[in-house]
Amino acid sequence: MRVVMAGVAGVGKSTILALVSKKTQYDVVNYGTLMFEMAKELNLVTNRDELRKLSVDTQVNLQKKASAVIGKMDNVIIDTHMAIKSPKGYLPGLPEWVVRELKVSSYFLIEADPTIIKERRSRDSSRNRDEDSIEMIAEHQHVNRYFAVAYSVFTGATISFIDNPEGNPEIPSDIIIRSLVSHE
Repeated sequence: MRVVMAGVAGVGKSTILALVSKKTQYDVVNYGTLMFEMAKELNLVTNRDELRKLSVDTQVNLQKKASAVIGKMDNVIIDTHMAIKSPKGYLPGLPEWVVRELKVSSYFLIEADPTIIKERRSRDSSRNRDEDSIEMIAEHQHVNRYFAVAYSVFTGATISFIDNPEGNPEIPSDIIIRSLVSHE
């Protein structure tokens, strides 16, 4: 089974993924990291944050290559983004050709209060992120929901919207684990 876990940067997805992975038989594959490794091999980027600034055609080609690799995996949680905010607008993180290749069973969209997300981002010096206002973070979360629903239409997969409260990642991770176990 392949499932997708997504959320905006700073929502706490990596923390939740670590908890879920530790308590289940699922491996985690980061879609963006796989795309980055492919782009780096082609000398297109030097860091992961440059991916979203590549041409749309280049990003689409990388998405196709990465989905072909992930589509052969089983019992995997795909760590990705529903929508990628690029200089030209929002780009689907999982366009139709990708979701068909992946054959996803469930989508989990991690969300949190935009004020909390902004604070988490301010503490994270590991990435070179664009500065977003609280309103922009809220918009991105709304766009993620719209994209998740569209992906579900193509796949028939379920969608769960999971709140990640500040300081308690065990709550959303336990909800996700219960859902994964019930789908097995």
